[in-house]
Amino acid sequence: MLYNTYELQRSMLDAASIAATAGATWWNNVLNPLAYTKTGNLVSSALEVFAHAAAPYGKPEFGFSHTVCDGQEVAVTEEVLVDKPFGRLLRFAREGRQGDPKLLIVAPMSGHYATLLRGTVERMLPRHDVHITDWADAKMVPLSAGSFDLDDYIDYVIEFLRHMGPGTHIMAVCQPAVPVYAALCLMGGAEDPCTPVSATLMGGPVDPRQSPTAVNTLATRRPFTWFEHNVIAEVPVSYPGAGRRVYPGFLQLAGFMSMNLGAHMVSHWEMFKHLVQGDDEEAEATKAFYEEYRSVADIDAAFYLQTIDVVFQRHLLPKGQFFHRGVRADPAAVRTPILAIEGERDDISGLGQTQAALTLSTGLPQAARKHHIAMGAGHYGIFNGRRWREQIAPVVDDWIARWAAKPLRLSRLQVVAG
Repeated sequence: MLYNTYELQRSMLDAASIAATAGATWWNNVLNPLAYTKTGNLVSSALEVFAHAAAPYGKPEFGFSHTVCDGQEVAVTEEVLVDKPFGRLLRFAREGRQGDPKLLIVAPMSGHYATLLRGTVERMLPRHDVHITDWADAKMVPLSAGSFDLDDYIDYVIEFLRHMGPGTHIMAVCQPAVPVYAALCLMGGAEDPCTPVSATLMGGPVDPRQSPTAVNTLATRRPFTWFEHNVIAEVPVSYPGAGRRVYPGFLQLAGFMSMNLGAHMVSHWEMFKHLVQGDDEEAEATKAFYEEYRSVADIDAAFYLQTIDVVFQRHLLPKGQFFHRGVRADPAAVRTPILAIEGERDDISGLGQTQAALTLSTGLPQAARKHHIAMGAGHYGIFNGRRWREQIAPVVDDWIARWAAKPLRLSRLQVVAG
């Protein structure tokens, strides 16, 4: 019922957006004498802001056609290396480039598409053979494909790493820090030859008991059954995944927006002022951000609920009590050097939550554990924007280059002894 009600409202807003766009076009028409008046400018700007806010947004494209390597422009093409029901392994192949470190960027399955990391990918492309997890929108996955939970997520990560082969580096942004760290535990314990040679964990809730944020508090102050009964809905018949139980993207977006509602309202007010003043470049920048931010995907209920239970309520991974397919993910078995990056002002994963991976990995020598706090950075600032490009990415570059040149060699016995 919840999802069907939303679909009805969405169709109405879609129609209103189309009408507002037509109205804005009329008020801006050079043949309309009112277009040259202050009133015309105000009305057209207001209609344009409303049309943009009410419009539906689908899955964006990465849109990379080239990058610059060693001062030379190089063509970039997208290649799908592994195609599974709930996600693909996508590679950004650079023409004529060979021998650069292989990097798997694990995108969050937390509502937004992998394209939210467009800036992350763009910055890493010149020096690395970049791959990314391109997660599917659960409402587009037929029920015949089965469900998808946290164990499946870990399976996908390990399968992608094995496809990429030995010598791969991995970067987990936000939520996937947990399943990626679990994969490091499992692969290290099994002495898997495809265990990553370095890992970068960025703003993820490895141990959400550290500096809890509003997100952590929400997950702990309500019983597990509340999430089952209040945020899970069935996909309507109009989608391929009809009947699948999901955490809908529109509910996730409402949660994202409500956390910083004042800031979002100010952003739209600023967009309106830029349009009134004729500052189209600034207005378009705001539009581009919200077109990406408001593009959301549904998450399979099994993954969402298991994450709430295991990660945020029972904290099984940092307690050393998380089991994957009957095998314990032992933090002491990790043999991959880890760089933990946190934002000083992160209001989603508080300080210490990602750093916990370093403390837990007792089998790693101190030189293979590095903690970096990005001063002044919020959650999104650690993987996108100027701070990411100029201050944080160079730290990641150095970390990858260091372990690519001289991989850490630890046997299982050495790790356990450590």
